[in-house]
Amino acid sequence: MASPNRLTVLRMVLTPLFAYFLTRDPIYYKYFSLSVFFLASITDWYDGYVARKYGGITVIGKHLDPLADKLMISVAFGMFTWLGYVKFWMFALIVLRDFLITGLRSYALFLNKPFTTTSFAKWKTFFQMFAIYCLFVWLIIKETYGGQDFPPGFIQDVENWNLIEYLMLFVTALTLATGVSYVYDNRHHLKSMAVAFYRVFVPTNVR
Repeated sequence: MASPNRLTVLRMVLTPLFAYFLTRDPIYYKYFSLSVFFLASITDWYDGYVARKYGGITVIGKHLDPLADKLMISVAFGMFTWLGYVKFWMFALIVLRDFLITGLRSYALFLNKPFTTTSFAKWKTFFQMFAIYCLFVWLIIKETYGGQDFPPGFIQDVENWNLIEYLMLFVTALTLATGVSYVYDNRHHLKSMAVAFYRVFVPTNVR
């Protein structure tokens, strides 16, 4: 397996690890979870850099890399949903969008057909990651200081102004907007995939 693909697999291995440590007490487990997530994030950037610089782009890598990205992000939002920091409907929409587009991209790659991408989606990923890091920091602050003020009034102000919820609303809306854009630009792949599924799962020789 090429080195970039090993990094992708490492990212998939690290994903359940940061999720596990995020659920553990005492608080230093949360710091460890954040560190593991940061390491997984670095592999996301570095495997792409290595693949482009040294010509290590492979077919399996084109399938695995976006899947590993979506798995890492979806698990992170899923854990924060379970912990009560993200609303379930936001998590569900983000996951459905991301895996629909990943499936559509994999289908196009499997048929060796071009898949239209957009730089707009890179901003989506940036803000998803930004939101996850904000959630990590917010969770650590809440669990470290509890009812204490850090700094005076900070925790209360964040909660009163619903800053985390507004951030997640923005991320959810941006995620859906890019999903609609992807589906529209690649609607021919979506139609072809729907026909293929129909032929597989709906018998045509029934009398």
